[in-house]
Amino acid sequence: MAVSATEKDAIKTEDDHHNDSFGNPGLISPDREDIARLLKVPFSGRIRGGMRPGKKIIVMGIVDLEPDSFDVSLTCGRGTEKEEPQPDVALKLSARFAERQFLRNSCVSGKWSEEEKSIDYFPFIPDQPFRIEIHCEHTRFRIFVDGNPLFDFFHKVKSLPSIDTVRIEGGLQITKLG
Repeated sequence: MAVSATEKDAIKTEDDHHNDSFGNPGLISPDREDIARLLKVPFSGRIRGGMRPGKKIIVMGIVDLEPDSFDVSLTCGRGTEKEEPQPDVALKLSARFAERQFLRNSCVSGKWSEEEKSIDYFPFIPDQPFRIEIHCEHTRFRIFVDGNPLFDFFHKVKSLPSIDTVRIEGGLQITKLG
C-alpha cells in the first residue's frame, strides 16, 4: 500500500525533507499502522539537532471527546519519571479543560518556574482538530494555535541545542508532527 501525500506531510521537517526532525530516519512506511504506532500518545521523540532560532515544532491533533488535559513538552533529553535527576523541561504547555486554561512552565535543575496562565481565550474544543506551532527565537518561544498568536515564553534553558526531545501526553490523538 502506498503512503499518501497527507501521511508524508505528517513526518516532514520544517525543511520539507522526508526524514522527520524527531530523529527517526526511515519513518515513511507503506504500512499505515506503522505511522499510527509512531504517533501514539504518550509520545516521545528526538528533535534532530536540538532547537535553534528559526526552528519550529508543529503538533497537529484531535482533542479527545471528554478530555481532562494534555501536555506538550520540549525537554533536554528523554529521561524517565524514575530517573534522577530529571531532564530539564525548557517548555511545558498544558491544556486544562476543567479550568479552560492553557498553561506554560519550565523546570531547570529540578526547580519549576512560576506557572504562566493568562491568555485571552481557551483555543481547544473537545473532539475537534487543532494545530500548535512552537516557534523558537533567540530569546523566546512564540506559541500559535490554529494560526493565532497566543503568547510568548522566554527561554529559561539558555542552551537551545540541548532542547532535543518533544513529549506529548494526555487527552488527544496526534495526526501530524513536524
